[in-house]
Amino acid sequence: MPREVVLLGKGSLAIRIADWFHRSPDHELTWVVPSVPEPVWTDSLMGWAEANGVPYVASGDHRQLPGFADDSASLDLVFSVFYSTIIRADFIDSCRRILNLHNAPLPRYRGVSPINWALKNGEREHGVTMHEITPGIDDGPIVAQLGYSIYPEFEEVEDVYARALDYGFALFAKTMPLLDRIAARPQDDSQATYYSRADNPRLEERRHFTRAQSVGGG
Repeated sequence: MPREVVLLGKGSLAIRIADWFHRSPDHELTWVVPSVPEPVWTDSLMGWAEANGVPYVASGDHRQLPGFADDSASLDLVFSVFYSTIIRADFIDSCRRILNLHNAPLPRYRGVSPINWALKNGEREHGVTMHEITPGIDDGPIVAQLGYSIYPEFEEVEDVYARALDYGFALFAKTMPLLDRIAARPQDDSQATYYSRADNPRLEERRHFTRAQSVGGG
């Protein structure tokens, strides 16, 4: 029997991963939950779901998935790709497995805007991590991770972000066939860094996709 999957998220990488699940003979993509409102600067996951006949939650609220309100939901695999809403313990408990793809080398750069912060801090390396979702923020056990070089002296956020989407899909595609054999490893909290939306003003010239946008207030 194919493994039932619910995908949460937004943007082109979420679409690419949704399409992988949709085409996989070993998986059945039963629902999509887009981040709402969807960002205008990337492709629409909701539009992809409509075009491919995959049911989706138009409100973007994962708690409106069938069965969740009356505690009858039993979700096999839930996969989050840049989903914008915090997922609480009661939903996590309804999932046999729930995973997230985060654009950072966890435990470093938990939270929002990890690429922006890595460039702001002059990092020479960054990464992407697949991890289990827990009630905390990006602190769940790590399933798989991939690191890559970045160049803060000349790269913009949009440059690194574009590469990160390819690295993220490569990590996903290479990990999924091994998923049930992988023992996730706890994160080392002593190495953790975290940034919230309240920290965003401190990004200054790295707040937007390009430094010109940030300086110009776009």
